[in-house]
Amino acid sequence: MDRRTFIAALGATSGLAMLGGAPARAAFQAATAGSADAALSALLDRMFFHVMETNPEFATMLGLDTGERAGLRSRLSDYSPQSQARELAAFRSFAVDLDAIDRSQLSEASRLHRDAVTFLTASAIEGLAEFPYGSNAIGYVPYVISQQDGAYQSIPDFLDQHHRISGPEDAVTYLARLEAFAIALDQNSDKQREDAARGVFAPGFILSTTLDQLRALRGVPAAQSVLVTSLGRKARDADLAGDHARRAEAIVTEQVYPALDRQIALVEELRGRATSDAGVWRLPQGEAYYAASVHAATTTDMSPEEVHQLGLAQVAEISGRLAQILSSQGINGADLTAQLATLNSDPRQLYPNTDAGREQLLADLNRQIEQVDALLPRAFASRARAEVQVVRVPELIQDGASNGYYQPAPFDLSRPANYYINLKDTHDWPKYGLPSLTYHEAMPGHHLQISLAQESRDTPMLLKLSPFGAYTEGWALYAETLADELGVYENDPLGRAGMLQSLLFRAARLVVDTGLHHKRWSREQATDYMVRTTGFPVPRTQREIDRYCASPGQACSYKVGHTVWVRLRGEAQAALGDRFDLRQFHQILLKGALPLTILEQEVDRWVAAQRA
Repeated sequence: MDRRTFIAALGATSGLAMLGGAPARAAFQAATAGSADAALSALLDRMFFHVMETNPEFATMLGLDTGERAGLRSRLSDYSPQSQARELAAFRSFAVDLDAIDRSQLSEASRLHRDAVTFLTASAIEGLAEFPYGSNAIGYVPYVISQQDGAYQSIPDFLDQHHRISGPEDAVTYLARLEAFAIALDQNSDKQREDAARGVFAPGFILSTTLDQLRALRGVPAAQSVLVTSLGRKARDADLAGDHARRAEAIVTEQVYPALDRQIALVEELRGRATSDAGVWRLPQGEAYYAASVHAATTTDMSPEEVHQLGLAQVAEISGRLAQILSSQGINGADLTAQLATLNSDPRQLYPNTDAGREQLLADLNRQIEQVDALLPRAFASRARAEVQVVRVPELIQDGASNGYYQPAPFDLSRPANYYINLKDTHDWPKYGLPSLTYHEAMPGHHLQISLAQESRDTPMLLKLSPFGAYTEGWALYAETLADELGVYENDPLGRAGMLQSLLFRAARLVVDTGLHHKRWSREQATDYMVRTTGFPVPRTQREIDRYCASPGQACSYKVGHTVWVRLRGEAQAALGDRFDLRQFHQILLKGALPLTILEQEVDRWVAAQRA
């Protein structure tokens, strides 16, 4: 799942800067004078809607830019250097308001919500107050311009994929956002320039990819840019009168492209100064920065060294299981790496690296979703209403994008959720490993978990955003093994091998992420370890390693979260014996995402209630 859609959208916002003014403050104070539950509900609603107001793109993605918030449709987030100070002030204000609510006077459900949001707020304050560079609140992003971060990277895709046009006013707001894109680019450049004065900018190999993507966006004639053609296509589909594409072309030519030229010049200058040192240890307060990023990503108190050792232990255990399955299927080799290399190069496992091959791959993934969906009633008492579809990562951003990620449906269900897969090279995706990815990104993974939280009436809007990556990514890995329990691999031992390879990949992430940022590994050292350990192709692995370089700690959330989910379920089963009901255990998803420490407390309470 892509950090930009949830963690970054909440944690790397322009700042939660607007505190709501006198009316919202008065409403909060009035609620405080009443019940504690009502006060907390009012505060969480206020926090949520200011996330929307300072993240207009996210509001559009969720279908919340309507009615009194329709003005958000013409705006983009604030990328300016000043946004971090406003964000910090906002979180500090929210923390004061949370402290003013007497926890002892809250209902059990409200205490859970208060504890989760208190953790969220404290984590954000730590990141914003301690580290003046990058964008650090819930997710830690040291480089505001990289192969996967920055206005240039996210906004063209957002405008194309999410800005809906059904009437003339929608075209007007698109054009307003196009003008705002030029401003956002310059704000981004100003922030990166300020950070560079502190010695903070991405390694040279990341900046090279960034430049390739910037130049690809800039190198297209304005009339052929996706920024223009997207509006023209949508306007035609909506039967709108007027030459909207021509107006968009003028904005791109006169405002956006000059801003891109300025950003390209800045990144070229930084690349000339950059080193190949991959880890954030080289940054100001680098060791402390990484420790804080691991804490925020895992929502545990594990140190980087503890995470590293956990990864090594799990790599060894999973590798043994995987090698045994491959040997039983007649796939031989001197070691696991050789076995996987043999399997990965088997023509029977590869889709043609053509448009037709990509279409077949997508069709097969959609069929896998249908098949597992029919099995879910065995393990779940609640089902999601939102649909999900598999789509290709847009070619415009595929070089810097992750290999797969999930994007939720809007609250009004006006479109399906999207499970994105990077199809730059179909040979990165041998067939035996694809089902596990589907169960991770779609069902019973991200799509089921996030949709149930969004559709739950008992979950505050703020917690519907799934801001705790270790919970969501840990669940998605747990969902991969749950699919195996449901019988999807009964006649498919290589599919089960693909599941183990997926778990091995996430365990190896613990090793390479801490290796890069804690043990000062080089990019080449991390890539070599990952390829030897997982058997994944070098190009796919290289994109992953570069992602970890730009998102320190985030890759640790997956396997740490999975380890906790598996442990908690096992403890609950051991405690309850025959009284353990898997369908009821999974109802915990309706409470929304939680820090792992709080999830553990909540499972303990559920077990105690079942015993009573």
